[in-house]
Amino acid sequence: MISALDSVAEDAVGFVLAGGRSSRMGSDKALIELDGEPQIVRALNILRGAGLSLTIAGGGFHLSAYAPLLDDAGLGPLGGICAALASTTAAHGVFLSVDMPLLPPSLISLIVRQARITSSAVTCLSASGFAQTFPCVVLRAVLPILQKELDAGNKGCFSALRAAATALHKPFTVLAVENLVQAGQLEHPRSLPAALWFLNVNTPSDLERARSLVAVYQVI
Repeated sequence: MISALDSVAEDAVGFVLAGGRSSRMGSDKALIELDGEPQIVRALNILRGAGLSLTIAGGGFHLSAYAPLLDDAGLGPLGGICAALASTTAAHGVFLSVDMPLLPPSLISLIVRQARITSSAVTCLSASGFAQTFPCVVLRAVLPILQKELDAGNKGCFSALRAAATALHKPFTVLAVENLVQAGQLEHPRSLPAALWFLNVNTPSDLERARSLVAVYQVI
């Protein structure tokens, strides 16, 4: 089983995507607290638990109090990915959106290792049969292709990432999280079912659901 404490940092760097207007939440979702911690802190800790260095892409200047901050030019997640990949010489960028507070760090470690093994342009996950855009591991070599997609007005992350993998003639790998759990490669430290790991906390009702899960499973 993959340990969250096993470092994956030698050729990968972590980025929390924190741009967006948080219009559905009504206030900055990066600072919304879950079990006494702002979501930005929880997201950074997920990447830190996988042994990654940390940067925030997008969001207001106030977030620079938590980690180094990159400007995404207000171009959404794809703009954040492009800015992040342009800022590093590491082979892989590891991306997590700020609104996914229930993921185990061991999941990040595992997908980085899979990205290395498969030499994939993009490595992401699926849950309950649905592919998830984040978290994902992106090969830095796809940056010029992603930038072209962004410049052409395509701000959709998943389609741009798939197009970049195709153009680079490298795999676009989607790992079914249920299979990883069933194979004994992965588990949540608080036994939270895998289908719930990918809860996005974008609205007040999402937040209430996350708080209920934290209370039941003692997720920290």
